[in-house]
Parts: sequence; C-alpha cells; structure tokens
Amino acid sequence: MYSLVSAPVLGFDLTRIEGGAAVSDVLTRALSLDTDDLALIAEHRLDAGQRADLWAAVEIATTVQPTVRDVAGLASAAGDDTPVEKRASAALGLLQRAPLGTVDGLIQCLRYDVLDWTWSAAGVEDAPEPQFPPGAGEPRPKPAKVQSEAASEATAVICDALVAGYLRNELDASIRRRLAGAWLAASRRLPERPVSLGPTGSSVQALLDRVASLGQQDGARLYKQAEAGRRDSAGWAPAIHSATWAVHLAGRIREAAAAQFLLVQAVETSGIPVTERAAGVWNLLSGATQALAARDLVDAATAHRLLSPVIATLGPSALGG
Repeated sequence: MYSLVSAPVLGFDLTRIEGGAAVSDVLTRALSLDTDDLALIAEHRLDAGQRADLWAAVEIATTVQPTVRDVAGLASAAGDDTPVEKRASAALGLLQRAPLGTVDGLIQCLRYDVLDWTWSAAGVEDAPEPQFPPGAGEPRPKPAKVQSEAASEATAVICDALVAGYLRNELDASIRRRLAGAWLAASRRLPERPVSLGPTGSSVQALLDRVASLGQQDGARLYKQAEAGRRDSAGWAPAIHSATWAVHLAGRIREAAAAQFLLVQAVETSGIPVTERAAGVWNLLSGATQALAARDLVDAATAHRLLSPVIATLGPSALGG
C-alpha cells in the first residue's frame, strides 16, 4: 500500500493521524541521506534488548490502531443495541482518521524505497541480519541484496522514529520518547540539506508556502472547493494516475514524494481540520502538488483537472505564477 510511487496515499494517511507530520519530516530527511550520514545515525542505535522491549509495545499498539476494516464492523455491528445513527456517526469519525496502510507497509517503504540505494548484492553470505525487532511485521524471505552493518543499524534508528510518530495515539509517551530519541539525537548532528523537488521545484515550493500560510477566508474557500470536488469527481482519478505515471517515467519519484511529505507538514501548519482533510482537501492539494511535480510532462487536460481547483481557490500566485 505504501511506496514512494504512491506517496499521495501515504500522505493522505499521515495528514489524518496525530503524529503524521512528524513521520513526514523523518521521511523527508531520510530521502536526502548519504553514506556518511548512515554511519553517524548508526552510532545512536539502541541495543537489541532495549529495542526488543520497545517493539513488544509496538506490536500491541498495532492491534489497537483503528483500521478501515474496523469502520465497516462498527457501522454494521450485528446485535449491537446502539442506535444505527450513533453507530454511523462513530464509524464516520473513525473513518476520518483510520489509515489505509499499516506500520509494516511504512517500514517496507523506508527500507526498500527511501533507502533502496543502501542495498548491495556484495557479501550476501556474510551480511548481518536486518536490524528488525523479533516478531515485528510478517515474516519475509531474505532479500537478494543486503545492507552494510552501518546501513542496517541506521535503518533501525529511522524505523523506531517512524513508528513513534505513526502510532502516537496508541503508544505510551515514555515508549514514544525512547523510540524517537536516537533519531532526534542523530538528526541534530546531520548536515542541513535542501530538499530536492525536481525541475519544477519553484512552483511546488510556492504552493507549499501558500498552503502553510492559509488564512481563515482561504480555508473557507478551500473547503467549499473540496466539497464541489466530491460532487463532481469525474476525471480526477485518471488525472492523478497520469501525473504519477509521468513522474515515474521521468525518474522523479523521490522528488514528487518529497513534495507530498512536505505538503503533509504544510497542511499541519495551516491548521486545516482533520475532518476537512479527510473530506477532500487533501486530495485537492495533493493532486495539485503531483501535477506541479510533473508540470512539464503531463498533457494540458491533466494539468487543468488537477490545478484549476487550486487556482480558482487560492489564485495563480499559489503556483508561483
């Protein structure tokens, strides 16, 4: 479910959960790491015993985090004496925050998409086992490629930070702090690097800045536009697919994903309510961001379908025009 190609889907989940902005910040920084950074991060890794205890709590937390499947069960709960209207209302509230993906999917995205460059076919027999806690996620076959010890340990540090944010509401505060602590300490020592947004980055950045600084009237117009988009959604899905395919073919997957992760943070800064994000605002802004990432690649019809709602709401200057 989660991958850099499907970053708009991951962003949709992150923008609706309590610790999503923190997760998106970790992912954004992870996209710009290099080999020297991995060694530095690896220095902060918790020992195996500490991590095993923490990940036992993570395993429990994953069983109580709401899912879309829980929503369906709540809405239809046979034999429940709760009035249908109340069950439906509770299901709607849960649906607004229930992620489509999973913790395991998030970790897979980090390990094999964000950090794909850390894997090598050299030294397969002698390579260390992945630094993954016992019992975490479903069993997987050993990959054909392996990581160096430093890369494996750095990945473990980043995984810990990701789950601390993703399961913020389900984990005890002390567990979250211990999981995130190694990454926070390491990140203070990492060099600051500009995030690459590709050849159309100035337009993408203009939209991100505009979203982060939305005023009350901007928000009201945005919510109204999203509502109109729900009523007339024709052509949106093919358009976002076309833009996503374009960035994939052009080799801009990482840049487009970074834009989506930064959008999560911009939406959080803007204060857009989660109900509005779930009700169409994320799709509207995410679609425009994806279109801008592929602005020089997509046809006019695709660009118009994804960008015109934002232009109509926030004006041409929102796209750097």
